Amino acid sequence: MIFRQLYDEVSSTYTYLLADERSREAILIDPVFEQLHRDLALLRELDLTLKLVADTHAHADHVTSAWLLKQKTGCQIALSAAAGAENVDRPLKHGDTIGVKGISLEVRATPGHTNGCQTYVLSDHSMAFTGDTLLIRGCGRSDFQQGDAARLYHSITEQIFSLPDDCAIYPAHDYNGRTESSVGEEKKHNPRVGGGANEKDFVHYMHAMQLPHPKKIDEALPANMRSGMPEDGKLPPEPDWADIRITYAGIAEVEPEWVVQNQPSVTILDVRETDEIEEPLTGLNNAISIPLSQLRDRVSEVPGDKPVVTLCRSGKRSSLALGILKNAGHDKVANIHGGILHWHGK
Repeated sequence: MIFRQLYDEVSSTYTYLLADERSREAILIDPVFEQLHRDLALLRELDLTLKLVADTHAHADHVTSAWLLKQKTGCQIALSAAAGAENVDRPLKHGDTIGVKGISLEVRATPGHTNGCQTYVLSDHSMAFTGDTLLIRGCGRSDFQQGDAARLYHSITEQIFSLPDDCAIYPAHDYNGRTESSVGEEKKHNPRVGGGANEKDFVHYMHAMQLPHPKKIDEALPANMRSGMPEDGKLPPEPDWADIRITYAGIAEVEPEWVVQNQPSVTILDVRETDEIEEPLTGLNNAISIPLSQLRDRVSEVPGDKPVVTLCRSGKRSSLALGILKNAGHDKVANIHGGILHWHGK
């Protein structure tokens, strides 16, 4: 199985990618609205087809990208039926099974943080994706959004702690950089629900906590009840000056074919050293040449009336030029994918 744990720094959210190596079909758990291009880029670079997006619950601290991913890939959206959200293709209940070819997840209802919280457990019980129900050395709060501390205690102890001790725990959040735990660890060391704590211990602990109101709750909850669909029902605007793809490394790129067809509308900046330029590229006749080593000092020579696409031998150095151009005020910039090597093979 292909497995990736992805992180959104703003909301401290973990998104999980699971994919079968043979079928190349993929699942995303708890994706984040602002990370759409990152997630699409990873799917593309790993040659995966997204079939299913599954949120563990209706989040209060970030907006899901489930609806956006469905528009982009045709995948289905899965969420607890108890959440009552719109645009859900697979309303789930306790005991259901979801997955793709080669990967199966057991659905366990684990309410208490919200009514619709679920934990997704890999069929061999080696991994559990616990959302906000069980965190690493913590758990979700129970003081708002249908929270119920006693219910949360039973969800954790009966549905998660009943898994094998070596089952890996992957939560929806961690605010201290921790990435993974296990059922055995949490049963022993979790300060709220582990170490033999009973229901009374846990409920009193949770009631004594005083936590600040989630910063994005007023925005996130209404959006997540639409599965992340914007209020106007439209996709967010994207760059319209070029056929741009964002790589998993976060680099905006265009293909050589697009550059050839759209030369008059862009400035082509060749950042190779002078001794590297042997002959003009086929189909390219209006590039300007400023070596990357000189670009910071000569960036004022780059015209500002058109978008700029950058070029070098392999596309590596030219990607560095994007930052220099942006710092100089060029807001429409992209790297030519693969550079000269890809150009010759286009």
